[in-house]
Amino acid sequence: MSTPQASTAPSPSPAVEDPALHAEALKVLRDLVGRPDAEFKEGQYEAVEALVAHRRRALVVQRTGWGKSAVYFVASLLLRARGAGPTLIVSPLLALMRDQVAAAARAGVRAVSVSSANATEWEDVRRALAADEVDVLLISPERLTNPRFRDEQLPDLVSRMGLLVVDEAHCISDWGHDFRPDYRRIRDLIGQLPSSGPRAVPVLATTATANGRVVQDVVEQLDVESRQEVFVLRGPLARASLRLGVLRLPSPAARLAWLLQHLQELPGSGIVYALTVSAAEDTARALRDAGVEVVAYTGRTDPEQRERIEEDLKANRVKAVVATSALGMGFDKPDLTFVVHLGAPSSPVAYYQQVGRAGRGTDHADVLLLPGQEDRAIWEYFATASMPDEAQARAVLDALQQSGGAMSVAALEPVVSVKRTVLELLLKVLAVDGAVERVGGGWRATGRDWTYDAERYARVAEARRAEERLMLDYQTTQTCRMEFLARTLDDPTAAPCGRCDVCAGPWFPTGWDGAARERADQALRRTGVPIEPRRMWPSNMDRLGVPVKGRIAEGEQAEEGRALARLTDLGWGSRLRELLAAEDAPLPEEVLQGAVAVLAAWGWQARPIAVVAMPSRGRPQLVDSFARGIARLGRLPFLGALETVGGGPTAGPGGNSAYRLASVHGRFAVPEAMEHMLRTAPEAGQHGPVLLVDDLVDSRWSLAEAARVLRGAGAQGVLPFVLAQNG
Repeated sequence: MSTPQASTAPSPSPAVEDPALHAEALKVLRDLVGRPDAEFKEGQYEAVEALVAHRRRALVVQRTGWGKSAVYFVASLLLRARGAGPTLIVSPLLALMRDQVAAAARAGVRAVSVSSANATEWEDVRRALAADEVDVLLISPERLTNPRFRDEQLPDLVSRMGLLVVDEAHCISDWGHDFRPDYRRIRDLIGQLPSSGPRAVPVLATTATANGRVVQDVVEQLDVESRQEVFVLRGPLARASLRLGVLRLPSPAARLAWLLQHLQELPGSGIVYALTVSAAEDTARALRDAGVEVVAYTGRTDPEQRERIEEDLKANRVKAVVATSALGMGFDKPDLTFVVHLGAPSSPVAYYQQVGRAGRGTDHADVLLLPGQEDRAIWEYFATASMPDEAQARAVLDALQQSGGAMSVAALEPVVSVKRTVLELLLKVLAVDGAVERVGGGWRATGRDWTYDAERYARVAEARRAEERLMLDYQTTQTCRMEFLARTLDDPTAAPCGRCDVCAGPWFPTGWDGAARERADQALRRTGVPIEPRRMWPSNMDRLGVPVKGRIAEGEQAEEGRALARLTDLGWGSRLRELLAAEDAPLPEEVLQGAVAVLAAWGWQARPIAVVAMPSRGRPQLVDSFARGIARLGRLPFLGALETVGGGPTAGPGGNSAYRLASVHGRFAVPEAMEHMLRTAPEAGQHGPVLLVDDLVDSRWSLAEAARVLRGAGAQGVLPFVLAQNG
């Protein structure tokens, strides 16, 4: 909760509708913040009054640090004093919940949360709610789809709820579609609440990030069955403490060199944002190797570790956290003094959301964008991955309808060719649309008609493309950058800031020395990404005619392999993307030398005795030359390529594990001469695995199946070795 600053604002004017309510609200505020001189900021009391006195539905759009949480905590306690039930806050991130619960406790508000991070406390929370000992309950939007919560706790909460708060409410809008599909379910919850009369339940939506389109969309979501106009309070978004800048550099190596030399020069502690997990991890590693105290924070970071990292940053025990968007909404560190972006987010809305973490409680904070040439390709990848596909959605619905009952995600995978992450997103979208519902045992069809909303998704796609264009314009604008962002967010108070690099000239160094560039080059030349072997067969493979289940026998497994790099890596990633996008040709020598460096650092338990190539329909020259080059430089015999059976694999990239395995199972064979060599190797004193060479690894099932047949033909072990990992 943001502490209101001491104010010299005059006493309540005659315009205050109810002086007694104002006095009561001001006392609650001062008790909450522990400051006898605290005053409401402009607009805070008006929002409280709308909720408490008039039970209205309200949208508050105010910059981070303005004090939106003070509005709903004050309103909650005032409503509780009038006999209302607990406030329900729908909050998107665990970090945000932790901060809000802690702030509420300090202020004397009895707040509890229900999330995946505190499952052991759920029964205690249920008892406290039943005893009316809770003022504020925080939940994630996903909790609204949980069968037990939806059926056992939500009806009682709806019947006695005093206030509903939707935090980070821009997620209700199309802008937040791929972030939280479950946010769209909140509209149904709002529709269940009485909107008029003495039992009317006020609703408050809050966000720091919304343009006019998002504001209108959220207002429409709030206006379900309401007989009152939605109260909208919108303040200026520009923050006087932020100093914005853009530095366009020619390559990933140049951006990393700049960071290596100049990050320590930035005052205080802050956040370095990267667009992908691998970029965040690689950047953090390079900075740590250079002696800078940083840590990576991504979607792969365990929840417990995330909490420790957040605390370390708040306590200034690290210079910076190198993060993806996983560290965003809800993270509260008022003295954060810089935000640097390695690569641009896809919209000014997303960018402002992230840079708004800085300068909340400081006079000065530096914000610098280092855009990359690869940004647009990354935007396109994430936009495509987040949009539901009609054919896949139909397949999921058909499977559930034909089953006649509930199916788990694992049971659905062998029936529909959809990756698990995409399948889970589709189920959420279908659930929000009312076509499926989550029940004990999984998901089931509701029997309701479902229509693919092509018009809506086309509108979302066009809006995103427009915002991408604006983000590119931000990088090259010749007008004030803060004014540009504020105008993009439809802030009527937008004006030149006088501080950014356009208004006052570049405030940041633009070069780096040779030592920094050499460290950057070394970091980006670093090669070798582990490839974990498949150890378990997907569930229910018998439905696809593949007679496997449970754990893969140890004698059939591959060992841990290596890739030269991920396609998303800062260094080799861009070179490999170019290589795999070009027409098939022999492997360039410099890429082969990079692969040799991986071999040299591998540290295997037993040296390989031979090289085997995967059969390739799309890049036969590339794979063959890669395998032969490795054999030549490693002084190993090249045994040729595996053969394909029945035309080879039957599916390309995409689909889930079950379908990917079914498409390759039984499709590889070991040539007779290769099998003879493998079986006679021990007699010839050759003991060790074979290197299995390919160009690209995605699901790892092709490598797993090839390893299975090679082990069956006598190979003592199989070490997969590929150029690129997709991810």
